[in-house]
Amino acid sequence: MESAAWNALANGQNKTAADIFRQALASNPNNAQLHVGAATAAYADQRDEDAKTELDRALALDPKLASARQLMGRVLHRKGDLLGAIRVYESLARDSAAETATQATLDRWRREFDLQLRMQQVFGDRFAVSFEGPAEEAIAAKAVASLTRALDRVCGILNTYPTRTIPVVLYTTEQFTDITRAPAWAAAAYDGTIRVPMRGALDDEAELDRVLAHEFTHALVHTLAASAIPTWLNEGVATALESTDLDWARRTVHQAKPVPLNVLSRSFGRFTGGQARLAYATSALAVQRMLDEAGGIAVANLIHDLGDGVDFETAFAKRIQRSFDAFQSSFRE
Repeated sequence: MESAAWNALANGQNKTAADIFRQALASNPNNAQLHVGAATAAYADQRDEDAKTELDRALALDPKLASARQLMGRVLHRKGDLLGAIRVYESLARDSAAETATQATLDRWRREFDLQLRMQQVFGDRFAVSFEGPAEEAIAAKAVASLTRALDRVCGILNTYPTRTIPVVLYTTEQFTDITRAPAWAAAAYDGTIRVPMRGALDDEAELDRVLAHEFTHALVHTLAASAIPTWLNEGVATALESTDLDWARRTVHQAKPVPLNVLSRSFGRFTGGQARLAYATSALAVQRMLDEAGGIAVANLIHDLGDGVDFETAFAKRIQRSFDAFQSSFRE
């Protein structure tokens, strides 16, 4: 069962893996490795609190278990407990066989923590924007104004609003690359915090608006579904709503062979720049079709259903009012 669960995880079947680990633990609740497996499935599905609970159980059974400590550090980091993550990895680095990789991560997190200590903040109605110093104060104010415009427009379409203050961090390009490890083509990142490399955004307000609207939409989607949803749906909503112009997406898809949506269910981080552009364009046009046919409330309800664990095919048919296969066939045509 453990082997089957890890194979399911390797194939991106997070919920299947979680179910198998749960069944295995029912028979063998004192197996620390099974708890790590359950935590890994939860982490892959973005259920960080569940992952932490399983890791606490694993470490209670085996306090020195390196795989549990490594994942605990990543869970705490994504939950925003950077100091807690650093402490876990400091302990791990003292007795880890994989000292080089552990130390490299620890050093990066320490740089991130030092940067946090230097940063100042400016607040909007639903946002807290962090920036390094007075030279970035103007762009921080622009970011708050841009995010507020995005909130009014995107929330109006999906008929849902953020339930907490959303943290936003503005970086230099070098800081962004160091901290996020995002691919070179990424314009920003969201992992519970909106992270944006400034890249001359003061000189291009339209680009600033586009990037921040995209990442704000990811933050809003996360309030609807704390667990992972198909990447094409997550990125498609963010890309479709980042601006009112999808001509670039139509040109991109027209010039290339269409990509089936089920191929785009996993992270786009594995793609090259050109592949990523096609993936984003395909996803955006698919979601725009859903918005046109069923409306923003239906799309928001679909995401909410998926977050509640409803089967994708069932949720899609209920909210979009036709089967996913029929939608895909129509979309390809």
